[in-house]
Amino acid sequence: MNLRSQRPAAAETAGPARKGPRITRRTVLKAGLIGVPSVLAAGGGWAGWQWASADISTAGEVSFTDRLYVPPLARSTRDPDGRRVFDLRAAPGRRRLRPGRPTETWGLNGPMLGPTLRAARGETVQVNVRNDLPETTTIHWHGMHLPARMDGGPHQPIAPGATWSPYWTIDQPAATLWYHPHPHGQTARHVYRGLAGMFIVDDPDASVAGLPSRYGVDDIPLIVQDVLLDDDNRLVERRRPMNGVGVLGDQVLVNGVLHPYHEVTTERVRLRLLNGSGARVYRFGFTDGRSFAVVGSDGGLLPAPYETDRIQLSPGERAEIVVTFRPGRRAVLRSHPPDLGVDVWNGRFSGGDDTLDVMEFRPAARLAPSPALPSRLAAAPALAAASAPVTRRFELSGFSVNGRRMDMNRIDFGVVRNTTEVWEITAIDSKPHNFHVHDVQFQVLSVDGAPPPPELRGWKDTVYIPDRRPVRIALRFGEHTDPRTPYMFHCHVLYHEDQGLMGQFVVTEPGQVPQAPPSAHHH
Repeated sequence: MNLRSQRPAAAETAGPARKGPRITRRTVLKAGLIGVPSVLAAGGGWAGWQWASADISTAGEVSFTDRLYVPPLARSTRDPDGRRVFDLRAAPGRRRLRPGRPTETWGLNGPMLGPTLRAARGETVQVNVRNDLPETTTIHWHGMHLPARMDGGPHQPIAPGATWSPYWTIDQPAATLWYHPHPHGQTARHVYRGLAGMFIVDDPDASVAGLPSRYGVDDIPLIVQDVLLDDDNRLVERRRPMNGVGVLGDQVLVNGVLHPYHEVTTERVRLRLLNGSGARVYRFGFTDGRSFAVVGSDGGLLPAPYETDRIQLSPGERAEIVVTFRPGRRAVLRSHPPDLGVDVWNGRFSGGDDTLDVMEFRPAARLAPSPALPSRLAAAPALAAASAPVTRRFELSGFSVNGRRMDMNRIDFGVVRNTTEVWEITAIDSKPHNFHVHDVQFQVLSVDGAPPPPELRGWKDTVYIPDRRPVRIALRFGEHTDPRTPYMFHCHVLYHEDQGLMGQFVVTEPGQVPQAPPSAHHH
């Protein structure tokens, strides 16, 4: 696949272009002179060309010409039982991403992506999801604690023309969650085409004064996704040779907009960052090196803010950061080369050498003042000591967990309600992997035996697994039991998930035995 033949001429777009192939001294040194020199010595051979052209850089090359679109808050109604009811409709659409033909996309209540759902802890919500796509899909509530039959995984398919209406009572801390499809074997394609949106959970009884909280003003959702477009502005859905993680785009969408800018009106802005890509790991930071405060992770606020100038997010992970701006001083958010923790060969072909300019912030000449950030946020109770014995071990390799690929008819294990387990996850194949568990928010106890870094000390539902560095997590399984309807655990690199790097578990009453799941049926 020749990426250059798929990109429009510079005159047609103000967006980025791939820099020419290059083999730098840094590249050779990173390779450790092991294995790679023989490829480089091939002097323009196919493998050498693939290596030399594998990295992408749009640093300083993006003209930010389009205003950032902020997804609207979804409208809701109250039914006679007091439920807050939302309506979502999945359907094909067209979005003009750049000059030329509109891109064929999928969306929810619009041509691409979906509205932001918002509800409070203690509320019972119902979401009516109608599928007007030409094929079966699902909608999974990523990060939400809810009954398995409402989870929206592969066992809750929605056939074309059908409507699925899950309902549940929200019982978890305030957090930035999201929703996306989860059809078995097709998740990467459905997400890539545009089916996703945020779900913000509020907790009025545990609100923290001082955090920016006006949606669309100083509290901004940012759904970050990479795309690859051909000359006719069609989404390219093929992986490049040597790439084992899925489609890696050479341009970045934020809330469905290429090369966006956002006009800032307040001194501080809370950014709810979501890595909505299927394969790419982002390492966010600003081009001027400014620091920012990380205040939240997947499942809610951290115990305390911490200052940094980089935050790395693998597919499915979220972070809430608060950025301080100065009047008139523009700032560009960039994804720097991520630390994938794998060998140089796999890292390079998995986006580990890529630099991508994401969006620009344009502060006004005068900014409304913002209060100082609080020193304490939301301490989480310790689920288990770092020295607690391991309950289960998972080895991630290729497209399997513990040597087994996903089987819709197999329950891998059961856990008893209201119990805490410690899981140890290890990647053993030098490929980028992460790990997502449905239904629960967990706590990271250690990474390769060391205490977790600050960004991993809050509630998480997805965590990156560096190669051969075990990650231990503590999970508390709650009251939702069902011996036949499973939750998923899987790699959230969606190509890996689709190919089988996923398993199933059920939560049972004491003494119950897991049962085979019912045959998949369409709603």
